Amino acid sequence: MAGAMRRHGCRRLLGTHLKDLLYTKHCVLFDCDGVIWNDEKAVVGAPEVVSLLKKHGKSVFFVTNNCTRPRDSYLHKFSRLGFSEIVQSDVLSSAYCSAVYLRDVAKVQDKVYVIGCDGVYTELHEAGVPVVGKEPDVPGATIYDCPLDSDVKAVLVGYDDKLNFLKLAKACCYLQDPDCLFLATDRDPWHPRPRGRVSPGTGSLVAALETAAGRKATVIGKPSRFMFECIASQFGVDPAHTVMVGDRLETDILFGWNCGVDTVLTLTGVSTLEQAQGYRDSPAPEEAACVPNYVVDTVADFLPALNEERKENPAN
Repeated sequence: MAGAMRRHGCRRLLGTHLKDLLYTKHCVLFDCDGVIWNDEKAVVGAPEVVSLLKKHGKSVFFVTNNCTRPRDSYLHKFSRLGFSEIVQSDVLSSAYCSAVYLRDVAKVQDKVYVIGCDGVYTELHEAGVPVVGKEPDVPGATIYDCPLDSDVKAVLVGYDDKLNFLKLAKACCYLQDPDCLFLATDRDPWHPRPRGRVSPGTGSLVAALETAAGRKATVIGKPSRFMFECIASQFGVDPAHTVMVGDRLETDILFGWNCGVDTVLTLTGVSTLEQAQGYRDSPAPEEAACVPNYVVDTVADFLPALNEERKENPAN
């Protein structure tokens, strides 16, 4: 399969080929950042693409590793940027899926120590998962004298722009217990910021804690399969009739490979066509999984095929 992907990956998706692909797919998974919006600006044509897909009866889901906001906040952003008919069940963030994992898979009834932002805390709270970690530390407290909660049986690491040494040290102490679960929302190493700047991602925080604790985290978000399993279990989605559209090779495209779905790389975000072609031509077998089946400049490239199908089927 790897060889086939190398020979046929990175195929430009235009015209009839794009129309044929959309005809065979009943479910479309989109990443958000870099795919349908960049910061506070929708990618041109993205709201129309999502609307037309839904009008054509396609199931549309948004799978994002961005754990900084809860799902209801995502709904406000979708509305603010011109996307209509988006409901909460369409959105699966790594924060939400981490809460689902802790509640339904791990069935954690004790407390979870969280390194993360409000999006993680909100989703855990709404799932009924008891958490600690948001409480302000006593001024001047150190790992030598700060209190630790004996009821903590899991550590969850997400994006945290207020990370400090004491938070890492507390998590490391909890993880000395081999029965304490160690979870991460995602492994994204960095995130693009305006004016060409970047910020460390959750993956960099997880790597620090893995080094300190001598343990590996179970990752909930992409490229792990769990986000797709959440969709498949609730909505009966078939991988053979699903396509993943993303902008990051090592996250979105690898996620599609892991889930057995076709993948489309859009060039409005992190990864470039040259990087995708480099993976395709690389002799390293592990890089084959990061090669997209197809490439588009932008999700707006879907519009001609969707509009053509609408003309042929005016009842849609």
